[in-house]
Amino acid sequence: MARRLALALTTAASLTLAALAAPPAPPAAADQGPGRATGDRALVYAATARFQVHANAVAAGYKPDQYCVVDKEGTGALGYPHFNHKYDNSVDPAKPAALFYEDDGRGGKRLVAVQWLVYDRDQKVTTDDDRPTMFGTAFQGPRTGNFPGQPVHYALHMWLWKKNPGGLHKTFNKAVTCLPGTTRPKPAA
Repeated sequence: MARRLALALTTAASLTLAALAAPPAPPAAADQGPGRATGDRALVYAATARFQVHANAVAAGYKPDQYCVVDKEGTGALGYPHFNHKYDNSVDPAKPAALFYEDDGRGGKRLVAVQWLVYDRDQKVTTDDDRPTMFGTAFQGPRTGNFPGQPVHYALHMWLWKKNPGGLHKTFNKAVTCLPGTTRPKPAA
């Protein structure tokens, strides 16, 4: 664990230094260009490296869900979501609204991904004139809430801590699995 944390912190520090060395993006292109995306990605690494220790995420206000989330279509899993709703509507790379963990095989949790969540302005899934972007990538959505009371929203995943064969911003990851008995039970018919 200490070796993995040291590697994560070294990676985060290296990317942060690289971002600081990159030329700043022009103000009119706040979310444009590979330089800005690389710098913002380094900020995500630096801001979330401490969450490699699961207890640090919980102490920072990320509330764990007891269930591991799998795709109903069979395209992979998300892992265990941990939401910090004070970061809902954040488009700050250092403040993702959710962290995703998987079982580490030793009874603990391993950080695999982060997510930003932005509420749709008009709450209609048929319009998308307020779609946000980060890292040069458009958020997915708008989509209905995943649980009662969650507004129509846009979401952007980033698989920083575990490679996703489907891509950095794909929702589900085939390399993430949920252990038997850890997924949300299906409602009785």
